[in-house]
This record gives sequence, structure tokens and C-alpha cells, in this order.
Amino acid sequence: MKRPKKVNGHNHGNYMVMTHRSAPTQNPNCQRVYTFDADRYDRTGPITADEAAARLRFSTVAAMVKQRKGDLTKIAADQAAFLDQKDLAGGKKTLKAYYWKICGDQYDESLANG
Repeated sequence: MKRPKKVNGHNHGNYMVMTHRSAPTQNPNCQRVYTFDADRYDRTGPITADEAAARLRFSTVAAMVKQRKGDLTKIAADQAAFLDQKDLAGGKKTLKAYYWKICGDQYDESLANG
């Protein structure tokens, strides 16, 4: 299935989405194909304040994660802290998820403190 490609500001073709049912059933029709206009996913309204805040948080935390995982002075301490919390209830199972959690918490705290 192919999706339309945007060239010079306009789309060519329609969206096609195919689903395959893997649940056991007696019905032999296990695949469905849906088509949508190329502009179906275009935004129809302005970005809300909540969306703008979420986008700002995501981009800021992503930059913090990138900076922190490249900081050689913090790698050993971060790896040790990650291993300490990994097997706890609610602990992050990957180092990347752990970085996102601690950097996200730092961002939220900085907003709360002003």
C-alpha cells in the first residue's frame, strides 16, 4: 500500500489503509482496504494552547535527552541510577525511556518553579 507523496506543495493520489484481522473466526474475509482523500489528514483548525505547550515540551525534552546522553560526566551515574530503578514497579526498562523520564521531570519542575 502506498501513501501519496507531496510534491511542490500538493499531493498525488489517495491514502490507502489495509487491515488484516488475525483473530480466529469462521469468516473468510479477513482483510479490509480503505481509501481516503489525500487531504484527509490536513489540519482544519488552529493549534490550541495545549498542543503548543505539548510541542514545546517535547522539543525541549528531546534536546535535553540528546545533551544528557552525550555528557560524558554523567553517563556512569545515569547508568547506575537506571539499573537501580529498572526492576522496581513503574521503573523504566530502557535507558532511553529513563532519560526521557528524568529530563521530562526536570522540565516540569522548572515550569513549576517559574
